[in-house]
Amino acid sequence: QVTLRAGAELDARRVNQYTLTLWAACPGEEEVEKQLFVRVTADQVLRCDTRFSSAEGDVVRVLADVAPWTPLYAVLPQPLGGLMVSDSCPGVPTLLPLPISLQFRLQNHDTPLMLTRRGLVLAPASGFDPSKDIQTFRLEIEVMDRRGHNCSGAVRVEVLPSRRPRVTFLELQQAVTVPEGTGPLELVTQVRASGDNVRYAILAPTAPVLFTIDEMTGEIRSTRRLEVAHAHLIVRAYNALHPTDHATATLNITVQGKDRRAPSCVPAIVVSQVPETMSPGSTLVTLRCTAAEGDLRYALEGPPASRSRFRMDGPQLQVNTTLDYDSEAADTVGFQFTATIVVTAGGQPLQSTCVPMVVTVTLVNEFTPVCPNGATFTVMETAAFGSTVGRVTGTDRDYPRDSLEYSLEGGPGPAQPFSIDAHGEIRVVGPLDSQRHKSYRLMVRLTDTHNDLDPAKRRSCLCDVTVRLQAVPDKAPVCTPEVQELRITAGLGGHQPVTRLACQASPNGAALVYAIAGGNEDRRFRLEGNTLFYLPGDLAEPHTFVLLVEVWGGPSAPRRSTVVALVVHVTPQSTPVPPSTTPRRTTLQKEPLVITRTEVAWHPPAWFVAMLTISGALLLATLGCVARSLLCR
Repeated sequence: QVTLRAGAELDARRVNQYTLTLWAACPGEEEVEKQLFVRVTADQVLRCDTRFSSAEGDVVRVLADVAPWTPLYAVLPQPLGGLMVSDSCPGVPTLLPLPISLQFRLQNHDTPLMLTRRGLVLAPASGFDPSKDIQTFRLEIEVMDRRGHNCSGAVRVEVLPSRRPRVTFLELQQAVTVPEGTGPLELVTQVRASGDNVRYAILAPTAPVLFTIDEMTGEIRSTRRLEVAHAHLIVRAYNALHPTDHATATLNITVQGKDRRAPSCVPAIVVSQVPETMSPGSTLVTLRCTAAEGDLRYALEGPPASRSRFRMDGPQLQVNTTLDYDSEAADTVGFQFTATIVVTAGGQPLQSTCVPMVVTVTLVNEFTPVCPNGATFTVMETAAFGSTVGRVTGTDRDYPRDSLEYSLEGGPGPAQPFSIDAHGEIRVVGPLDSQRHKSYRLMVRLTDTHNDLDPAKRRSCLCDVTVRLQAVPDKAPVCTPEVQELRITAGLGGHQPVTRLACQASPNGAALVYAIAGGNEDRRFRLEGNTLFYLPGDLAEPHTFVLLVEVWGGPSAPRRSTVVALVVHVTPQSTPVPPSTTPRRTTLQKEPLVITRTEVAWHPPAWFVAMLTISGALLLATLGCVARSLLCR
C-alpha cells in the first residue's frame, strides 16, 4: 500500500509525475524490481492564510466607536484560485469577485459580530459598548466551495476604548416656568450638552403635543398657544455618528395661568407644499379656531410677496394669484413664502392669536426647450481630432434657466465625424474632407434637467445644426496676371477702386486672404477682399506706387502664398491728363520689376571650411600615392 507522506504538498504546476521504484522479495526467491508512476493533475484547492488558519487566528483591532454594520474583516480570494485571508481598514473593505462559488459559515454563535455570505465580518447592528475597556471577540469561520473542498480559520477582533469625548449634559435637571398664552414656536428654554456631533431629541412623552426641540441647537419651543399645564420632559443628547454615546436630562415645565385667553387654533402652524400650477382659488388649509367669547376674524399679515399670492376667505387659506416658480420674485424668497395668519376674537379687550404660515412652491416642468436660431458653424477641413467646432446654446423658460443637456442623434461615426458633450460643445472626432462633404447636418437633442420634482418628467426637442467645411488650399494660389501696370486719376471724396485681383486657389472654392506686403506709402491704398482701393489725399504731383500684394489660402500650415506686383501711376486731378479715368492694364515689357526673396541657407564657420579643405587635400595625396605604386608595379 502506497500512501502520501504526512505534510507533503503536491503542485502539478511544478511536478506533474513521480516515478517510484519498488523492490519486493519472498523468502527463498529472487528480488523483483518494478516501477510505479504517479501522475499529479491540477485541481482547485482551497488554502487558508497562515495567520487565519493558525491556532490563535488573525487579529483585527478597532475602536469602540466604529459605526454599526461597518466591515471589519474580509476573506478574499487567492490569485491562483485558492483562498487567502487578509484584514482590511475598518469601513473601507476591499471586495474582489470570487473565482469560484464559496460558502462562509460561522462555527461559533456566541458573538455579536456578523458574517455575510461574501465573507465580510461586520460590526454589531447596535455597535460596540463604548463604556467598557478592551473587548475581545473570536469568530471561527469555515469556507467551502461547491466541490466540497474546505478550509477553516479564526479571527480575533479586539475592540479598543474610544478616544473621543463622551456626550454629557451640563445640567441634568431643569425647572422652567412660562406664562399662559405663549404662542406657537416661541422659545421656552434651551438644553446644552458637550461632546462631538451632538443632537437632541425628546424621549418622553414619546409623542409630545406641547413642545418640540431643535435637534441641532437644543432649543425647546411650544407647538401651540400654551394653556395652564404642567409637563415633564426627558431629553436625550446623543452623538449623531455614534448613537450609542448618549446622555439624558429631565425638564419640568410649568405653564402659569392668565386672566385673558386668546383664540386657540388647530393647526398652530401652517406648513404646506404646493406645485406652481395650482390654480387661484384653491384652498390650502382650513383653520379650526375656538375662543371664549366673540366672533373670530382672520387676516393675513406679512411680506407683500406673500400677501399678494395668498388670501384668507374666512378660516380658509387660499391661493390668490398664479404661483409662478419660474419668476425672479419666487427665486428672491427661495421659493418659500412666509406670512402670519392673525385670528382675532371679539370682546373686551380684543384677543388675537398668530398662526405662522410657510408655503413652499415646487417646480413643474411646463415648457419645452427651444433651439437656437441659425445654428451654423464653419470648421477647417484640417482641424485636428478634438478641435472645438462651436457651442450650441438652447434656451428653456423653466427654472433653473437653461438647465439643458445636449446629445447627438445617431452618435459619432464615419458619416458624422463630430461629437457633442453635455454642455453643447461640438468637437471633431473624425477625418474631414471638403471634396467629399461640403457640410454636415447634425441633429442635436436638447433635454431639460432639474425642472421637476419627478426626474422622469423631462422635455426635449431636436435642433438642426449645420457644420460647413472650409477647404484648405494644397497649392499656392494662381493669380492672372502676376504683374499689372495701372493708371488712375485721383478724385475727391471717398476711396476709389483701382483693380480687382483675379486669383484662384486649389482646390477650387477655398477662401483666399489678400494683404499688402509692401510699397503702400502713406497708407494710400487699402484692400477689401480682392479689390484694391485708393484713398485720395493731398497728392500734388504725379506719383508712381509699386505695391506688393501677398495672396494665400487661409490659416493653413505650411503657408503657401503668391505675390502680385502692381505698378500704379497716380495723377492728381488738377494736372492736365487725358479725360479718361478708366484704369488701363498692360503687361510690362520693359524695365521688369525684380522681386527678391531671401532663402534660408547654411553658412558653415571658417574652421569647418579649413578642416574640410585639408581633409580633401590629404585624400587626393593618398590617392596619388596609391596610383603611383600601382603604375610602378
